Amino acid sequence: MAIRPPLLQRGDTIGLVTPGSPLDASIINARAQYLRDLGFNIVFGRHVYSYEGITASPAPQRAEDVMNMFRDPSVKMILPTRGGTGVQTMLPYLDFDVIRQNPKLITGYSDITVLLNSLYQFSNIITFHSIMLIDFRVETPAYNFNQFFAATSTLTSPRPIQNPPNMTLMSLVPGNVTGPIVGGNLTSIVNAIGTQYELNTQGKIIFLEETHAPSNTIFRSLTHLIMSGKFQDCIGIIMGECTNCTVSYGKTYLELINDLLVPLGKPLMINLATGHGVYKAAIPIGASVNLNATENRLTVLEPTVSRI
Repeated sequence: MAIRPPLLQRGDTIGLVTPGSPLDASIINARAQYLRDLGFNIVFGRHVYSYEGITASPAPQRAEDVMNMFRDPSVKMILPTRGGTGVQTMLPYLDFDVIRQNPKLITGYSDITVLLNSLYQFSNIITFHSIMLIDFRVETPAYNFNQFFAATSTLTSPRPIQNPPNMTLMSLVPGNVTGPIVGGNLTSIVNAIGTQYELNTQGKIIFLEETHAPSNTIFRSLTHLIMSGKFQDCIGIIMGECTNCTVSYGKTYLELINDLLVPLGKPLMINLATGHGVYKAAIPIGASVNLNATENRLTVLEPTVSRI
C-alpha cells in the first residue's frame, strides 16, 4: 500500500514551487494571497519566480526547490504554481529516498503528471491529480475546491468520485475492477516512454486527459501507448476530457476511443471531469480505487491521507 501523507488543515504551511514553465509573479502573488485568505501560511521556493524561457529555471534549481519543501518539516503541502513544459527534466535531480521518508501532499495536472506518477513509482507516496496554485481564484468552480479538500483534508473512505451534475460518467466497455490508479495528461505520459520515468501500468487502472490537440495527434499518442503495452498491462481505462481539441480527418475524440480502446476489451469509462477541463476531479495517484464500468461508478477505496 502506498504511503498516505498527512491531512491538510487550516493554518498549515503550503510550499510553492515552479517545476515547469514560468508563471508571472503578479499571478503567483495574487493566488498566494487567496490561499492566505483561506487560512494557510505560504512559503516560496527560491526559484518560484524565475523566468528563463520554456522552463522557469534550470532543472537542478527547480528540483532543489522541490527537495527543500520535502525536507522542511513545517511544510505540509507542496503546490506547483503551474504545469507547462519541462517538468520531467528535473526528475533526475530528485532524491526519492528522502521524499519517501518525508511524505507530503502534492497536487497538480498537465505536465505535473510526470512528477506525480514518478513520486508514486519511486517514493511510494500517494499524490493528487488536482488543482494547482493558478486555480486558487474566485472564478474557480466550487466543485474543484470541494474535490480538492475532500481528497486532501478528510479521511472519508470509501470516497465516490462524482462528476458535476451537468456531466455524466459513461461506460463503453462494462466490467468491475479494483487496483491502484495512475495516469493524467496524455502527452506527458507519452513523452516519458523510453525513459526511466516511464509510467508503469501493470495491474493498474489508467486515466488519461488531454488539451488543445487535434485528433491525429490523439491517434498517435493512443497508438503509441497501445504499441508500448500500456493498455495491455492495465486492468481498466478511464478517459477524461479532451479540452479544446479539434477534429481532424473527420475523426472525433470519441470515435478514436471507440476505434482504438473499445476493442481492447478492458473496462472502459469516459467523460471524467479532470485535468484541463473547467471541472477538475481530485484523483489520488497510487490509491486503490474501484472502477465499476457496469454501473458508471468510480470510488476511492482507502483513505488518501493519514494523520502523522
